[in-house]
Amino acid sequence: MTEPRDHPFVTAVKPLVDAMGGRVIAPAEAGDDDVVLAWEGEDLLAVRLPQLADSLDHILAALERKHGKPLAELDRKSKQEVVRLLEARGAFAVRHGVETVASAIGVSRFTVYNYLNRDNTTKSE
Repeated sequence: MTEPRDHPFVTAVKPLVDAMGGRVIAPAEAGDDDVVLAWEGEDLLAVRLPQLADSLDHILAALERKHGKPLAELDRKSKQEVVRLLEARGAFAVRHGVETVASAIGVSRFTVYNYLNRDNTTKSE
């Protein structure tokens, strides 16, 4: 049989797991909070999901890769777009989310709140 890591199903789901900041582990190592995925009745892999705070760090790192530079070096408009994207992805539901984002984009918490309020005001008009 094909090794699980070489299985087409594992190959197919690995980019999704990576994008979420999760880890692929062996089904035998799965804990109660892990998600075991089966293929044709056989447990093939398990996914260890990240903690919410780790997810935010992962999302911020992905945004830096996408922009090709540290988020703190972006212009104001780009920082506002980053804040809008992070709000849509639930970043500010995480404890200390505003502080984490503010630090990553090189602005104060107050500025992040201003970006959020500005966006919400624009939506309501």
